[in-house]
Amino acid sequence: MSAVVTVSRRIAASADRLFDAWLDPSALAVWMRRDGSEPSTAVIDPRVGGAFAITMNDPEGAFLHGGTYTVIDRPRRLEFTWRSDATHQTDSVVRVSFEPDGDATVVEVRHEQLPDALAVQLHTGGWTEIMSGFARRYAEEAA
Repeated sequence: MSAVVTVSRRIAASADRLFDAWLDPSALAVWMRRDGSEPSTAVIDPRVGGAFAITMNDPEGAFLHGGTYTVIDRPRRLEFTWRSDATHQTDSVVRVSFEPDGDATVVEVRHEQLPDALAVQLHTGGWTEIMSGFARRYAEEAA
């Protein structure tokens, strides 16, 4: 199985600002997490070929997510591999696009090459919560 999860949000902020939030470890630590969890820790090397490690501190424990940046096209597109326990430690691919829409930006996360139905379920829930929190944070900041 090679399944896809897609989640998008229209956020009242510039594409530049939102794109940069994906490559700033301090910002990632705040918004790259599930609702109700503690801040994450993030170590990143924001260049094509650079690696990242994000530890999400959920109530059930700490979960490491890692990968390598394959495309950094500021402020339009970001692509990276993604592996975690939920992908059975095999690489999947995340593509994030930033499309200006008037005074806002549509941010779409497309997570591909997920290994099974459980991975799809977990990542659908995870990306939905994460993107909702991301949208709230940056819309409030812009207001």
